[in-house]
Amino acid sequence: MSAPFKPITPGAYLSDQVADVMAAKIRAGRLAAGDKLPTEAVLVDQFSVSRTVVREALSRLKSLGLVESRQGSGVFVKEIGFSPLNFDAKSTVSKQAVIQMVEVRRALEAEVAALAAQRRTKVDIKHIHKSIADLEKAVLAGGDGVNEDVQFHRAIADAARNPFLIGTLEYLGQFLRGATRVTRANEARRTDFARQVREEHAVIVKAIEAGDAEAARKVATLHMNNAIARIEHADPAFWQQTGVQLASPLVHGLPA
Repeated sequence: MSAPFKPITPGAYLSDQVADVMAAKIRAGRLAAGDKLPTEAVLVDQFSVSRTVVREALSRLKSLGLVESRQGSGVFVKEIGFSPLNFDAKSTVSKQAVIQMVEVRRALEAEVAALAAQRRTKVDIKHIHKSIADLEKAVLAGGDGVNEDVQFHRAIADAARNPFLIGTLEYLGQFLRGATRVTRANEARRTDFARQVREEHAVIVKAIEAGDAEAARKVATLHMNNAIARIEHADPAFWQQTGVQLASPLVHGLPA
């Protein structure tokens, strides 16, 4: 029997925190393929969160392919397949791999932003603005803003009203979150980088709010291009601090 989960620290996006803890336990092998997860009620008690939070966390784990529901039996850990990239804190990945993941984001998020501009509602705009406020609050409080940055882009994806795009982003989230952590850590080292990111986010929101799909697509693409440029211009001390290699011919099966 695996050790019980510990309560989650109160804060934003509790379901993400719960999902991340459970995913880490699965990937570390402390919950093996075929193991049955604790019941919903037990998870609620162990994490000290609501049933809604637990259900959202389990939904995310299912979208990542880590667990599966069996009718009348419960939720079980699935066999973990091969992952092309691993951005775990303990893993060493190349600078080129980080850039490649941002390229994946660029391809997806440009279209997501364009669709969001076409389909957004007043409620969507409210959620997007709140996500920006949460990001600013997290940064001012000294945090890295990774979760809030991810939620900002998720709020835009929600406005796109395409469940397949959302599902794809959720699956890739296990890789994109790590890449986002690297890019934001780099951007936090320089005030000009941090200012650029804030300005780029604001322009994206403005285009979506205006309903201008082409402008939204263009500025979302530019945001990702600039993120790549900022990574390419990071000083060597940054890579030494983060443990990310400057170059590597092969990273977990992905050609550099």
